[in-house]
Amino acid sequence: MSRVLRTKSSQQLDEVSKQIIEQLQFDGRRSYAEIGKKVGLSEAAVRQRVQKLTDSGVLQVVAVTDPSQLGFNRQAMIGVKCGGDTREIAEKLTAMPELDYVVLTAGSFDILAEVVCENDDELIALLNSKIRTLPGVTSTETFVYLKVAKQVYNWGTR
Repeated sequence: MSRVLRTKSSQQLDEVSKQIIEQLQFDGRRSYAEIGKKVGLSEAAVRQRVQKLTDSGVLQVVAVTDPSQLGFNRQAMIGVKCGGDTREIAEKLTAMPELDYVVLTAGSFDILAEVVCENDDELIALLNSKIRTLPGVTSTETFVYLKVAKQVYNWGTR
């Protein structure tokens, strides 16, 4: 899943928008008419709200896949330690198509980046040729996924 690095402060959502989001978290293919019945709006009103939520970056509706069934047999989380401005390094990492998740963190690592690769050779090439060569990267530690035990996207709204 592709996530976008956000710098916007969180926006206030009304209860109806939250209900729409929760409906889509449960089933992203649910029709606007069906959602409208659940939240008390017309199909057109739901469509407009979803468009506004999408345009503002609050919501993405995507197909979530199992990478291993699509030929991507190696997934890993890479912890990156940096010297200098971590925001600049994170920006360079987000430009790498192999990385699907990049976050600035506090603790042992300055940045965590998730990668989906076809195989270990591709992971090694990414680490040695792209990530470790970035100016400001002082070290990396790779956590290879053996099995994803849980991954959900329906955490609701607050």
